Amino acid sequence: MSKKDKKKLSKKEKIRRIVMAALIVIAAGSLGYFVFYSGEAEATEKNFDKLSELKNTDYVLFKPTKLTADEPDAPPEVLDDYVTLYNKNKSLIGWIKIDDTIIDYPVMQSQNMEYYLDHNFSQEKDRNGCLFADKDCSIWPRSQNIIIYGHNMKSGKMFGTLTKYKSESYFKKHPMIRFDTLYEKGVYAVMYVFSEVVHEETEVAFKYYQFINANSEEEYDSYMNDMAEMSLYDTGVTSRLGDQLITLSTCDYVKGGERWVVVAKRVQ
Repeated sequence: MSKKDKKKLSKKEKIRRIVMAALIVIAAGSLGYFVFYSGEAEATEKNFDKLSELKNTDYVLFKPTKLTADEPDAPPEVLDDYVTLYNKNKSLIGWIKIDDTIIDYPVMQSQNMEYYLDHNFSQEKDRNGCLFADKDCSIWPRSQNIIIYGHNMKSGKMFGTLTKYKSESYFKKHPMIRFDTLYEKGVYAVMYVFSEVVHEETEVAFKYYQFINANSEEEYDSYMNDMAEMSLYDTGVTSRLGDQLITLSTCDYVKGGERWVVVAKRVQ
């Protein structure tokens, strides 16, 4: 073999080694990220499991005063189930659970709509965040609609399994959502499921994320008709002014930039 050929082979070998080294570094980095992400997701879930265990406990530091004649607009007494949790974080407004699914979480609320995107119940930095209600919603006096946001995590945490409602068969197995506020328990029947974009502020369109209270029966019915038209299938559940609703919203990565939405009406 000539010196020229040996030089070419040596150069190719160097390139091969460099490429292999780069691939090993990338693979190690990817594995490390996966291990870190999985560990963080598992730790987050364990923390929420511990919070769930605190429901129905007798550990009471402070219990808000119940409604009195002197304070007609004051909220009623916090449910015993949530007193301990409420004393740990006053941003708690309720708890949401869908039977036989991973969704079993506290619901928070902050005037800073971005805070619980990357903070957990203990107010620590956490990419999983928390489920949280729109800042303009109210549990007392009760808004007609309470909008609850959460991440669509690849691990399935938070609202990572909410997109399963795209399947009508999944809906039929999970038609009910349990949502308690601090003051009352509730069961909600899934009514509409749809995908929608976040519109420009000046764009004239139905914006589900702005529907909290309707000013008239006509306005309410218009909202219901818009959502019924967008719904992937007919659940058989309808609503009229006076009903209490919840709207669950998460990212939908199918086309990019869309939101996946599940709307439910209180039936108990």
